[in-house]
Formats: sequence, structure tokens, C-alpha cells
Amino acid sequence: MFFQIISGQTTTGYMTIYTQQFLKEWGDLALTGIIITMALGSCACSTSGGIKMLRVGILYKAFRQNIKGMMLSPSTIVVQKFHHIKTMFIEDAQVRAVLIITFGYLFLYGLGTFVGVGLGYPFLESLFESTSAAANVGLSCGITDTTMPAILKVTYIIEMWAGRLELMSVFALFGFFVAFVKGK
Repeated sequence: MFFQIISGQTTTGYMTIYTQQFLKEWGDLALTGIIITMALGSCACSTSGGIKMLRVGILYKAFRQNIKGMMLSPSTIVVQKFHHIKTMFIEDAQVRAVLIITFGYLFLYGLGTFVGVGLGYPFLESLFESTSAAANVGLSCGITDTTMPAILKVTYIIEMWAGRLELMSVFALFGFFVAFVKGK
């Protein structure tokens, strides 16, 4: 199981078990654990997919900063720092950008899950496959194969494309098209 978790988090996509073993031998808790590791991804500046642990850390520190700010006197200034290439202070603009990317990934995971459940697949399996596609992991519990419906194939292709581009490029592309249509 440890190997599958590391494979899911680092998005290497290697499996040492058959796809149906996830469902029949491991159970829902193990499947949920691997879904979480795939969704979060690995470290920043790596080729792994998913939300990335740096973003999770920034959200955690911003949450701590807000809680401390509420508990202390109004005149107290609470500052949180993080280190990525250099030491930086957490600012509202960074937190907003991190939240946009995080919610974008959560939307992608939910979109694929919604399509999978709509086509009759079980919820947890649909979430697993959708998260694997959007985070570009490569693990499967059996839904992804040549016989799956075309709409699900297209959904996973879109998820893989958007997830691999880290969503900011996708947002920029849509912004370019909107500006082009508006004539700006």
C-alpha cells in the first residue's frame, strides 16, 4: 500500500496490483487515502500533478495567521513566512492565487466525478479516476479502458490537459479568447 500511496502522490503512475484489487481487497478507506494523495500531489518545482504541497502549506499558514489575528488584540500584526526559493511573507494576493488554483483543481475533480456517476459508475471509483486524470497520475481502478463511453474519454482528456498546464495557463487562454471576442 505504501508504494501505491507514493506512486499516487508523486504521479509516477506505477501500480503493483491489479486494478480490481483496489476495490475488492483494499476497501474504501485505502481508496480514499490514495485519492487524497493524488489530489494533493507532490512538491512545488516537481513534475508531479495535483494541487501541490506548497499550496497546501500556504493555505495552512494563512489559516493560522487569520486565527491568530482574531485571537490577539486588534493592534497586533501577525505575520507568517514560508520558504520557496527564498523566504517570503504570506500576502493576500498569494493566498487568493493559491485558492483559485486549488478550487480549480477541486472543480476538475468534481467535474469528472459528476460525469462518471452520471454514466452509472460508483461515486468513489469515479472520484478516483477523475482525480487520477486531472492530476495526471496514471493509476486506475478499472473505469479507464478502451470501452468506456466517449463522453468520459473527452472529459478525462480535458482534465488531463488542464491539470498538466496547472490551470493558470488555461485561465490565461480563456482570458485571451474573451478579450479577442470583445475586441480588446
